[in-house]
Amino acid sequence: MTQLPLRALLASALGRSAATLSRMTGRGDGSVIGGRVGLMLEPDLLRQLARDRRLALVSATNGKTTTTRLITSALLELGEVATNAFGANMPAGHVSALSLHKDAPYGVLEVDEKYLPEVLDTTGAGVVCLMNLSRDQMDRAAEIWLLAQKWRRALSGKPTHVIANCDDPLVTWGASTAAKVTWVAGGQRWKEDSWCCPECGGPLDRKDADWACRECTFHRPEPQWVLDDDAVIDPRGQRWLLDIQLPGLANRSNAAMALAVGEAFGLPVERALPRLREVTSVAGRYTTVERNGRHARLLLAKNPAGWLEAFDVSDPQQPIILSVNAQGPDGRDTSWLWDVDYRILRGRPVFVTGQRRLDLALRLDVADVPFSLCATFTEALAMQPPGRVDVIANYTAFQQIRSEFGRAV
Repeated sequence: MTQLPLRALLASALGRSAATLSRMTGRGDGSVIGGRVGLMLEPDLLRQLARDRRLALVSATNGKTTTTRLITSALLELGEVATNAFGANMPAGHVSALSLHKDAPYGVLEVDEKYLPEVLDTTGAGVVCLMNLSRDQMDRAAEIWLLAQKWRRALSGKPTHVIANCDDPLVTWGASTAAKVTWVAGGQRWKEDSWCCPECGGPLDRKDADWACRECTFHRPEPQWVLDDDAVIDPRGQRWLLDIQLPGLANRSNAAMALAVGEAFGLPVERALPRLREVTSVAGRYTTVERNGRHARLLLAKNPAGWLEAFDVSDPQQPIILSVNAQGPDGRDTSWLWDVDYRILRGRPVFVTGQRRLDLALRLDVADVPFSLCATFTEALAMQPPGRVDVIANYTAFQQIRSEFGRAV
């Protein structure tokens, strides 16, 4: 690693001190405030910290944190890795991550979709992993077609190697200007945001996994990596069983993306895959916590696509608690609840809580899903018989529940 200039060294050190103080006083994990302090003292700190490292940026609407964790776990096979493990996915969080591991030769950074062009331009990352784009926080994020267009412009003319999910037409369009693309058939369960061609606006025809525009030449590229149920097929045609501990098809897709990124760093599948199998929980996701004989499994869902994946993972034989807030990190607009098909919950005991429980209650009532309305999560959990229960919550509701159980990891 090149020695940082004195100003950058001082900014980095003071940022780390601010982060430590934040953790000691219980104000947070320090991953944002530390970066903010560093950037205040040296606005070019992110660029300087990124210099001479091999970096991967990970961006998507859903699965960023989990895929970042999987890639990080794999690359630990090669050496120390700097990463924003707590999901602080804007420049302040990136500065904190790189500053904390200032000598790590590798870095894996989760990046908010909106910030990807800026972070790519600043860091000059050699690898970018793009997985999916769907509606999310419409009160703060741009229309997703505009995000894909920003990705296209950001990647054009750069030597970046992109690992992209070719089953998502918007991701394919966003990635297609890159100098080098490795296409992964990672699947796309949520299709409601990609029925039209982003190139010309014409209808997309779909047949199984394949898709193509009816009115122009835009079509699904031929993938080098293919997710095939519980296995991934690599570019040489070899099939690898994805017997990872994280549940669900979405996480197998995340693992396939992680293996492709690992190979871009020169890490063969046979060395990467055992590392992926070591990951059991990601920032509390999929953790089971216990209180008075009730075992609650925590699932995070922030938008319609995320709820669809959470339903896939949840056990239809168990009761379920749903919790929705609408604070800043969640997005204030809860109209997206009407895009989720809750009929799959019919026949299960359903308990509704969170700050916007009445919004969710109305949606369930229209879907003809019986439910019990609870003022707090504690009340909802106390209404369960001893045994297992699934909990699906959006971002701040999820964090509040984690806090009740001592920030389970």
